[in-house]
Amino acid sequence: MSTGSRIAVLAAVVVIAIGGLVIAKNGGDNKTNGDTTPASTPASSTGTGTSATTTSTTTAKPAGPPVFRVTVSGGKPVGGIEKIKVNKGDTINLVVKSDVADEVHIHGYDFHKDVAAGGTARFKFPAKIDGSFEIELESRKEQIAALTVEP
Repeated sequence: MSTGSRIAVLAAVVVIAIGGLVIAKNGGDNKTNGDTTPASTPASSTGTGTSATTTSTTTAKPAGPPVFRVTVSGGKPVGGIEKIKVNKGDTINLVVKSDVADEVHIHGYDFHKDVAAGGTARFKFPAKIDGSFEIELESRKEQIAALTVEP
């Protein structure tokens, strides 16, 4: 066997061994476990006695602003009036799910949205005004949340 053939066989054995270690480390499946550590994958042998390794990295998306959820049952907020506290400049994401039709009104900001029975109203806006504000089902005059924006 020539020296070039021996090197090619040796390179193939190394690639197979590394592949076996990768499979053993991952439990033999192709599923990802959410790990964001770099993974190395052996490149194919070129017969020159050298092999290359590539590295890939998975990056998690940054978390967005929190979503505040209010569920209305029988025209009343489930669990009582939801307390929402944010800093001025934050983004407010509010989702109101209701079993009754009404208008959701955010006082102070003067935002209004209709919500159908069994429907959802969504609000997303910057907290530009500091203070305390009532969020209510307008027709029922039922407070469902209390918004506090701190300076």
